[in-house]
This record gives sequence, C-alpha cells and structure tokens, in this order.
Amino acid sequence: MTYPLATNTWDENEKNAMLEVMESGMYTMGTRVKEFENQFAQIFGSHYAVMVNSGSSANLLAIASLFYKQNNPLEQGDEVIVPAVSWSTTYHPLQQYNLKLRFVDIDLGTLNYDLEALENAITSNTKMIVAVNLLGNPNNFNEINSIIGERNIILIEDNCESMGAKYDERYAGTFGVMGTFSTFFSHHISTMEGGVVLTNDEELYHIMLSLRSHGWTRHLPEKNLVTGQKSKDVFEESFKFVLPGYNLRPGELHGAIGIEQLKKLPEIISERRKNADYFNKLFSNHPFILIQNEIGESSWFGFSLVLRRDAPYSRKQLITKLQENSIECRPIVSGNFLKNPVLKYYKYTISGKIVNADFIDQNGLFVGNHHYNISEEIERLYKILQ
Repeated sequence: MTYPLATNTWDENEKNAMLEVMESGMYTMGTRVKEFENQFAQIFGSHYAVMVNSGSSANLLAIASLFYKQNNPLEQGDEVIVPAVSWSTTYHPLQQYNLKLRFVDIDLGTLNYDLEALENAITSNTKMIVAVNLLGNPNNFNEINSIIGERNIILIEDNCESMGAKYDERYAGTFGVMGTFSTFFSHHISTMEGGVVLTNDEELYHIMLSLRSHGWTRHLPEKNLVTGQKSKDVFEESFKFVLPGYNLRPGELHGAIGIEQLKKLPEIISERRKNADYFNKLFSNHPFILIQNEIGESSWFGFSLVLRRDAPYSRKQLITKLQENSIECRPIVSGNFLKNPVLKYYKYTISGKIVNADFIDQNGLFVGNHHYNISEEIERLYKILQ
C-alpha cells in the first residue's frame, strides 16, 4: 500500500533502548515501566498512570477496579451506557463483569455520542457512562457533565484512539474517573503492544496495581488503600493474594520504548494535525462525502469518509477504487457493534433508534493519518474520489 493505515514511529533511539534492556538481563516489569508511567502521568496532568500490556487490558483493568472500591462499587447487573460504535474491547469487559449495557446512537458528524440520545438514555438505574473518543475526536465533556448533573453516575473514558486530543484545553482521557489509552503499533505512539490507565483516584490506583499483577500485594505501597498496612515481612508480602487479579503486566522493553516515544509525542500530534488541516481543506465541502466534525482539538487517529445518501457509488465500489490505487482502508472502528453475533452473550438494551451507527456501518470507512507530511497522499485520495 502506498497510502497505508499505519507506519512505524521508531528509529535508532527505540532500538538502543531495547538493546539496553536486553543487555541488562532484566526483562520483566521494572524501573523503565515505572519511569514511563511517571512521565505519562505528568504529560497528561494526572496523578497516577498504570501501564499494562494492551489498550484492551487497560479497559479490563479499569472496569475491574470499580468492583473493589470501598464506597459505591459497581455490582453485577448495573446499567452502563455505551455508544453503538466502538472497538470490541470497550464492551467485552462490561459483559465479562455481568454488567447490563445500554446502547446509544452516535452523532453522524462527530462520530461520538448523539448527546440528545445520551440524555434520553439515562434511567434511574444508570450507574456508569463510558465515553469513547472516536478516531482522535474528544467528546463534548461540558455537555456530558451537564447531562449527568448531580446524579451519582460514574464517567470513564475509552481514549485508546485519541492520545493527545484536547477539549477545553484539557487532555482527553482525564475527564472521567479513569481514562484508558493504547500504545499498539497503529496508534499515536507505539510500544509494540501496550496500554495505560490514568486516574486521580488513589484508591483505584492501588486496586489496579494489585489487579494488574495476580491480585497480590507485592507492588502496593507500604500504606495503601487496599490492605491498609503491609507487613514488613517481604517474603510473606511478595506472595499474598488479596484480589482476584490477572497478569496484565508489560515488560521492560515496552517501558523503555515508551520513554523514547513520549519524547516524540508533541511532534507526532503536530504533524497529524497539519495533515488534518489539509484533509479538511479538500474534503470539508465535498459533494458526496461526509467527514468527521472536530470537537475541541482532535489528535486525528485517521480520516473518516462517509458516503452521503446521494453518492454516485456504493461503499463496496469505493473500497475497490481505493484498493486499486493502493490506499488502505477499513470500517469505522466496528461499525454498528450491535450487528455482531457476539451480542448473544450480552445483557443489553437499546435506547431509542440506532440510525446513524447503522448508516456509517453501511456507508463509512476510514483511511490513515501519520506522524509525517502526507499531503501528497491526501491530494491523490481527493483526485481519485473526484
């Protein structure tokens, strides 16, 4: 593909960082992971960051931690509002913890929540809202918080596609009680596989430290909000299990690569936004293609193309045309997730009608954005669609 969905962001710095880890002989989670976490939290203005082995694991860890809070924990059967368009692992941890999903339609322009539909979806049973910032685009959090109002509803963010996005001069992924990030190959920065959870809640941070590593106490501070005071017997504490956890730990290679990638993040976001400026200039008034309307400052994961109802060709024809011209494309995340057979395992309801998610499912796709100038590729895309 001459215009691929994703490209490598590594250079000699990442290779040298990996070599240092390999020469050290210590590959499991250690000081480099901790340094990456500290830098990540500082950059995004949060108190705590927990690195894990994928963005999917970040979602799992965040949901799991809410079940072990001392006050007002999530419980099986609680109602959680989700958008009808996102990646599968936004939803799977909710199903795995026996929560009841309530699906809401998206806005055709922003591809995030239809805010009127979101407001109408809230019931007296609603315990949590998952805000998914799609394709780099942050949600309108002023409106979402206004909708929540004084109700005791938890807000968390799946920000796996939107690292570096801002709303009201604040980073996406920091508006909810937790925000999740992905550092997979195709995302803004890459640690091979990897993910992060951000939070300002110390109790949730301690819970996640335990859940990430088997549910043991080894990585908890001496004084913590899970067990209180740890024993001074290191042998005992190293193998004391207090929560039904997982092994979601990253390796030192991932942490070392992440430290180098964070140095490049400002330039990566800047170049993506420059590409988006050119893309929007060409496509904002296209006669038969809709593009994503930016909320705040998107970090532009990719560029969506949604055929209007009067478009002169179908999505299938569009895909064929792009493939013939070596332009890689894919559906807009999952399309309408409700169409998937996996829903037979879910407990869920649907609020209102799912119209826009269906429309982009049948008529939408997206192409890639990158950390370098792709104006020639964007211009070629525009000419092909003319």
